[in-house]
Amino acid sequence: MIDINLIRSDTAKVAAALAKRGCDADLDGILALDNKRREIIGKGEALKAEKNKVSADIPRLKKAGEDVQPIFARMRELGDEIAAADAALRTVDDELRHALLCLPNMPDDDVVAGGKENNAVVKVFGKKPKFDFTPKHHVELCESLKLIDYERGVKLAGNGSWLYTGRGAVLEWALLDYFIKTHVKDGYTFILPPHMLNYECGLGAGQFPKFEDDVYRVETAEGGAARRFMLPTAETALVNLYRGEILQQAELPKKLFAYTPCYRKEAGSYRAEERGMIRGHQFDKVEMVQVTTPEGSKAAFEELVGKACALVEGLGLHYRLSKLAAGDCSASMARTYDIEVWIPSMGIYKEVSSVSNANDYQARRNMTRYRAADGKIGYVHTLNGSGLATSRIMPAIVEQYQNSDGSVTVPEVLREFVGTDVLRKE
Repeated sequence: MIDINLIRSDTAKVAAALAKRGCDADLDGILALDNKRREIIGKGEALKAEKNKVSADIPRLKKAGEDVQPIFARMRELGDEIAAADAALRTVDDELRHALLCLPNMPDDDVVAGGKENNAVVKVFGKKPKFDFTPKHHVELCESLKLIDYERGVKLAGNGSWLYTGRGAVLEWALLDYFIKTHVKDGYTFILPPHMLNYECGLGAGQFPKFEDDVYRVETAEGGAARRFMLPTAETALVNLYRGEILQQAELPKKLFAYTPCYRKEAGSYRAEERGMIRGHQFDKVEMVQVTTPEGSKAAFEELVGKACALVEGLGLHYRLSKLAAGDCSASMARTYDIEVWIPSMGIYKEVSSVSNANDYQARRNMTRYRAADGKIGYVHTLNGSGLATSRIMPAIVEQYQNSDGSVTVPEVLREFVGTDVLRKE
C-alpha cells in the first residue's frame, strides 16, 4: 500500500501519480480519516494520563483522611471514556486501512500516463513467419495432431477448459521442464506452493479487497471465516512467503520460482478469434519472484526481463517486448514489461509473460521487511515475472512452426524430452 506519510507530506505528488492510471483517488477523505485517527489517539492518551494522575493521588488523599469516593467516580468516568476512545480508534483504524488497501500502486516516474494505447514496444525478436501455404489455426493443428482434446475438456469442466493428451501432454511437460531446468541453473529456488491460499495472501499481494470477485473461493470445513481461494498465479503465494518477517540484508535478494496451475474465474469472452487455449479458467505457469532491497530493485527487474525474454528466444518464437503505460499495469505494480508472442491465425501479439516491480507496495501490505547492515529496518521490494505461461506458448509454437503437410516442427530445446523433431498425424 502507499505510505500514509507520503500522502500527508506530498498529497499532490501522490494524486498526480495515481492520475496517470486514470485513478481519481479520494486522498482528502483518507487525510480526514488520518486526522480523525490522530485526534482520537491524542484524546485517548490525555484521558489515560489523567487517569494515571488521579490514580496516583488516591494513596495521598486516603492518608490525609480525605473522601476518595469522588476520585473513584471520576476513575470510572475516565475508564468509560477511554473505552469509548479505544472503540472509536479501532473503527477509524479499520476505515483508514481499508481506504489505503484500495489504493493502487503509484507508477514509477518514467512510466507514461494512459492506457494500452500508450504502451511502447522496446524490443522485437525475430521476424513474423511467412508461409507459402495457407496456415492453420492452432485449434485445427492441435486436434489433427491429437495434442489437445477441446471437446472432452469442455465436457469435463465447461467452456474455457481443455485437456492435453498423448504427445500434447508430453509437449506441455517439455515446456515446463525447459523452464524449470533453466531457473534452477540460474540459481533460483524451486517452490511448489499450496494451490489453496488464505485471505491474507490475496491481501498481501494486492489483489484483495478490490479484486476478491475475480478468484475462485473455496468452502472449507472451517466455514466462511477461513476465506480460502484458489491461487490465480503463484506470485500470490511467493510474495507472501516472508509475510510478517524481518529478513537480514545479507540474505537478499531471494530468488524464487514456482510451478502451479493458475485458476482464473474470469476467463474472457470466448470470442471466435480467442478460441482454443488463448483464454482459460486453468492453465500452467512457471512464475519467478525476487525479494530484494530498494537498491537492488532495478537490477532485479532487468534480470527478470532478461530471463523471460531468453526463454522465448530459446524456443525460437517471434515476439515483441512492450513497456506498459500506467493504466495498463496491474493495480499492484509500479512498472510492467510484457512479452507478447505472435499468433499468426489471430494476426496479433498475445502476452505470454508480464515482468513487474511492485516496489514496496506489497511489502507494506504484508509487512515483509529487512534489517540493513547498519541495523535500520525497512521494507523490501518485490518483483515477479512469468517464466513462462504455457497456454499461449503452445498455440504460438504449433502455429509458428507449422508445415505445409500439417505437421509441426518441435523447437530444438524441447526435442530430447518430446522424443521427436516433428509432430505428424498418427
